[in-house]
Amino acid sequence: MDPVRLGPCLFSRQVDEVLMARTRRKIGEILKRWGLIDDQQLEEALKVSQGSKKRIGEALVSLGYAAENDVAKALASQFDMEFVDLDRPNVIDKEHLELIPADIVKKYLILPMGKDENTNTLKVLVHDPMDLTLIDDLQFRLGGRIELALGARDKIKEYIENMYSETRATIDETVRALSLDSSMDRGASLDIQVKGEEEAGPDEEDDEDSAPIVRLVHQIIAEAVMNRASDIHIEPFEDRVRLRYRIDGVCHERDKIPKRTQGSVIARLKIMSGMRVEEKRIPQDGRIKSKIGGEMIDFRVSACPAYHGESVVLRILRPDAAKLGLQALGMQDDTLEAFNKIIAKPNGIFLVTGPTGSGKTTTLYSALDVLNRPDKKIITAEDPIEYNFKGINQCQVNPQVGMTFQVILKAMLRQAPNVILVGEIRDKEVGEVAVQASLTGHLVFSTLHTNDAPSAITRMIDMGIKPFLVASSIQAILAQRLVRILCEHCKEPEDNPSPRQLALCGFKPGELDGKTIYKAVGCSRCSGTGYRGRRGIYELMLMNHEIRDLAFKRAPVNKIRDAAVASGMRNLLGDGKLKILEGKTTLDEISRITQIEGLVDDNMTDESGDDDLAA
Repeated sequence: MDPVRLGPCLFSRQVDEVLMARTRRKIGEILKRWGLIDDQQLEEALKVSQGSKKRIGEALVSLGYAAENDVAKALASQFDMEFVDLDRPNVIDKEHLELIPADIVKKYLILPMGKDENTNTLKVLVHDPMDLTLIDDLQFRLGGRIELALGARDKIKEYIENMYSETRATIDETVRALSLDSSMDRGASLDIQVKGEEEAGPDEEDDEDSAPIVRLVHQIIAEAVMNRASDIHIEPFEDRVRLRYRIDGVCHERDKIPKRTQGSVIARLKIMSGMRVEEKRIPQDGRIKSKIGGEMIDFRVSACPAYHGESVVLRILRPDAAKLGLQALGMQDDTLEAFNKIIAKPNGIFLVTGPTGSGKTTTLYSALDVLNRPDKKIITAEDPIEYNFKGINQCQVNPQVGMTFQVILKAMLRQAPNVILVGEIRDKEVGEVAVQASLTGHLVFSTLHTNDAPSAITRMIDMGIKPFLVASSIQAILAQRLVRILCEHCKEPEDNPSPRQLALCGFKPGELDGKTIYKAVGCSRCSGTGYRGRRGIYELMLMNHEIRDLAFKRAPVNKIRDAAVASGMRNLLGDGKLKILEGKTTLDEISRITQIEGLVDDNMTDESGDDDLAA
């Protein structure tokens, strides 16, 4: 039978056919035939169903014997209906959501899937084809012919909550209103911004009478936080203003902001972050502190002049991000054990290397969080200070008033600290002060921008720091990258991995025999990406006598790397391979990092790989 079609003349006949179908097959029998339940489980579910007046499918789900998706699939088979799995990406075209009013969608937990204009047939996803009240009401309120498809109730509810969330809806409504408001020119909108700032600060809720631009900016910030974004990008172009959120390291485009509101939106953000609104010729930096969802969140704001106007980026600094704990960083047990021993040493330099956005700050802050005890004094020199820590003295670099890394470091040494964090070793002067601090009984943490751990030694020597000082002061170097972690709700085994990706990830022929690796699929929980969250891959090089001797002799980086590997160092690709085998990430993700960063396994190339990464 075709999927259920309900029209003015077909209503009774189709319901009769559905009722007949129900007598032919039973959900329990279908699930048993599919091998998803056994006789004992079915019998127990029948008893629960009779005692609680639940349907057999609901009883099976409540007992944990069957997944809701499987029950819905069996229900679709029972009624010869199309089953729609909302865990699959792009099942619902977002443009079709406007075919049914939002109040009806939320009331009946249904989703519009499209409309055939030729036959005036609206396709609707429902969770219960025998809810005659629902079918009758839909027929009355929507008119025309209705074709039903079947989905799991909780999946439909979750999808509605995500797509029809209040924040998203209000952003769409505000953008639509601003697009239609032809009376709003740029000058008037700027006046609204200044007035809006006086009436409602960034930490307050905006009421219905607040300026539209004020509401729009607040809604954008709230939605980005809700979607786990790390950055908000507002980028002016010739005919539009693009809005993007960076989630798990990848940019996702949101709806466009009306071009006429460009000046107002940017002015609002500059006012909130303490920048000069009238200055549009030079880059500016600022900060916003706002209460989102009951939590105070910091935003680091950067405005940079571009061809079509100022581009603004907001970096979202969540207070809990720097206190994940070392266990949550994603280190292997042996790496974590060695890491804990290093940060417990009384002196020496511990370097973390990697490109911008690789999680270096989070790693160092997690280490400081472990060391932050009343018996230790910790001082940091940062540019900028990203997270505030109780019990730690944090100094902000400000070259305009002479507060450089060098000045702060020299002042630190007179404060008798136990632990020093230097945001980045950028030049010879900062490096030499850090080395001297480590040699005089201080534990120094800092960062460098290099491809891998061995390259950090040659970078410091190239800066002009004497080789014997580098060799004697450094205790360990940690190189890291961030990779996306598979969504646990939708990942599936990878049956036919690409030979090229296997080679890029360092796997040899036959190495995966008898082992299961996974691929990204995509579902509503991960917004169709197949990934949710990120973890680090690490390369920890511990200094020993041989490596120190090579550093003293200015040995090339490939010899230092060989010595480190011989002493037990697992390189970045090796750590990535372990995460693939553990089912945490994919060949696609590790090969993507390989191609972007130029990280190639030692047995695949003869190149030294000592090119430095730009910041």
